[in-house]
Amino acid sequence: MDNRQALGSWLSGPRAAAEQAGVDFGYRGEQLGLPEEGPGSIARPGRRLGALAVDWALCLLIAYGLVTDSYGQATSNWALGLLFVMSVLTVGTVGSTPGKRLFGLRVVSVRGGRLGVLRVVLRSALVCLAIPALIWDRDGRGLHDRLSGAVQVRG
Repeated sequence: MDNRQALGSWLSGPRAAAEQAGVDFGYRGEQLGLPEEGPGSIARPGRRLGALAVDWALCLLIAYGLVTDSYGQATSNWALGLLFVMSVLTVGTVGSTPGKRLFGLRVVSVRGGRLGVLRVVLRSALVCLAIPALIWDRDGRGLHDRLSGAVQVRG
């Protein structure tokens, strides 16, 4: 390997270098037995973030209108609590929050079917912490989904 190839592999990143070496990563969700495209495939990050933004805006609106009379730290704290409650209730019953429903997403167990109550509570708490939801694996699942045995799929 000459210097140009070494520099090129360094600039393109470890994944490109591994693919050049013959490693097959497959598509997102292949290891979970999910289809590559269409219903049941792994939800894309843009849709997931859009759904979270809708859910957060809805919770902020409710907190602003019902709990406090001005926007401040108290409103954000109440909105976070509302996000937790909404997530537990909606994901635990119908498998998606209002934002996820709007974007055509649902949360299911890795084994198929709905999540159990304790897994929904764990997942919702980790979403409220934010950091676990920002750490993704190669399938695009957040740490909160991995720890709760969930996966977000297209509806």
